[in-house]
Amino acid sequence: MQKNKLIKKYNKQVKMYEKNRNNPTLAPWRREILKGLQGKVLEVGVGAGANFAFYDKASIHITGVDFSPEMLKSARKAADSHQVNTELLLKNVENLDFESNSFDHIVSTLSLCSYQNPAGVLAKFNKWCRQDGSIRLLEHGLSSNKFLSLSQKAIDPIFTKISGCHCDRDILQLVKKANIKVDRVDRYWSDIVYLIWAKPSVN
Repeated sequence: MQKNKLIKKYNKQVKMYEKNRNNPTLAPWRREILKGLQGKVLEVGVGAGANFAFYDKASIHITGVDFSPEMLKSARKAADSHQVNTELLLKNVENLDFESNSFDHIVSTLSLCSYQNPAGVLAKFNKWCRQDGSIRLLEHGLSSNKFLSLSQKAIDPIFTKISGCHCDRDILQLVKKANIKVDRVDRYWSDIVYLIWAKPSVN
């Protein structure tokens, strides 16, 4: 999907994302993947700020990036509400660059589905994240169940047109392609939901 169309689609979906902040299914996964993070954190695809409730507010500074101005407006309200130290950038992460070792941790939750080149985005994390830091991913993607994965591939064109995101991406293969070092993987919902704890490869 063309980027300008994708931005318009996410701008229109902001109310839905705001309602989803308190999703009781996602909340435990968000809490688990964000546990223990301190220092400078980059969160890509920050959306409406659904993660802000789960960070350790006393010891963190978050740089949140999103290409949707309406999402960032909502994220600012969420950051203020939860009193999180946050800088928000209206940027497309695929065209963004930071200096090497800029962040202690990098977080992506439910954002890899919308990038044109998700492996390219993940590869940037290797540069931006400190070697002793971590990369935390909460993503949805291709199921390990053959019937479900075939269904995901079949409906992906329609799903992308409606929602703006792909439902058939093999998240572990994307991580492998980006040369990110995986420490732990938990999967749920017939392996459609991925929680990944990882480290950057050597720059």
